[in-house]
Amino acid sequence: MERVVITGMGAVTPVGNDVGSFWDSLVRGVCGIAPITRFDTSDFKVKVAAEVKGFDMARYLEPREAKRMDGFCHYALAAAQEAVEQAGLAAGSFDPFRAGVIFGSGVGGLSVVEAEVEKMGGKGPSRVSPLCIPMMIGNMAAAHISMRFGFRGESFCPVTACATGNHAIGEAMRAIRHGYQDVVIAGGTENAITRVGMAGFQNMKALYTGDDPLSASIPFDARRSGFVMGEGAGAVVLESLRHAQARGANILCEVAGYGASSDAYHITSPDPEGEGAAHAMRAAIADGGLTPADITYINAHGTSTPLNEKYETVAIKKALGEHAQTVHISSTKSMTGHLLGAAAAIEAIACVCAIRDGIIPPTIGYKERDPDCDLDITPNEAVRLPVSAALSNSLGFGGHNATLLLRRM
Repeated sequence: MERVVITGMGAVTPVGNDVGSFWDSLVRGVCGIAPITRFDTSDFKVKVAAEVKGFDMARYLEPREAKRMDGFCHYALAAAQEAVEQAGLAAGSFDPFRAGVIFGSGVGGLSVVEAEVEKMGGKGPSRVSPLCIPMMIGNMAAAHISMRFGFRGESFCPVTACATGNHAIGEAMRAIRHGYQDVVIAGGTENAITRVGMAGFQNMKALYTGDDPLSASIPFDARRSGFVMGEGAGAVVLESLRHAQARGANILCEVAGYGASSDAYHITSPDPEGEGAAHAMRAAIADGGLTPADITYINAHGTSTPLNEKYETVAIKKALGEHAQTVHISSTKSMTGHLLGAAAAIEAIACVCAIRDGIIPPTIGYKERDPDCDLDITPNEAVRLPVSAALSNSLGFGGHNATLLLRRM
């Protein structure tokens, strides 16, 4: 089987619109949460979100082209372009039919759906845009990436809520490992800070409803009361080690293991026993040929909801045994909010950077210890130490669990 490596990364996030600024913000503990600017929140309980700031769409798309896409595709193309440029993938350096795109979104073009439904209600069905469907469907990020870069291999869009990005990267790893592809652009993207999106999450009581950005997303803290909606995209270029070496690519990290499972328990709540998430972690570690003691860092799912960290703690203890008490853990959602289908992708990038630089990013805003979350959650300040292997956990609505194992080459 082929070994699989990462040669390029790209990110559009609430704390930076490229990987360098994103990672620098995480290390410094910068909070990307602020009052919502996308719409009037006067009649909303939710007042804050983690919006992308200062995104220059003109760097990536012509105005006419941009108008034919939802924002989730804008973010995806920007992240993919950065990743491809870092990887140095030029025409002729890969076989187009052995180069694929596995790129997902949790909800796709929600802003387009909202706008077109309002238009139909006010002006009738004849006024709905003929581009409504190709702008809203979730696979269009993968489609536009494949068209932009000439990748003609397998291209599809996993949709597994918050686990989407890890499923995309994990399935891309398998496609390369087993010889179906040489190169895959993988990741996730989201643009769900809209009235209907926020209302839906607000009314299911999933979101933080206060107005203090620094107390909004506080994973593992006893005061946590709901997640904060984020947006953006993360993209990685995966290649077989052989292919990357043959073209002289700079190798950033190895994607050494992948585990996935289902809770088969509830549409939104994680399994209180944590067995599904624990299985995904154990499977990823075994897939990479490592043991729990080899894991230095876990980027936790850590959404800042009352149940998530309690049950994720249970799962980590089951998966790692005694080593659960010494492994370094943090939730970067404390800074970025929850990017839904893009969350796992940017968190995998954070793990690669942690391995590269020997830095554990912090969980900011941590003040009150929760006895149910009694692990080393790296509070408030980054920690410098060598990171040889990291797990990135993502646990999606519907019980979809996916864990990646990333390892220093």
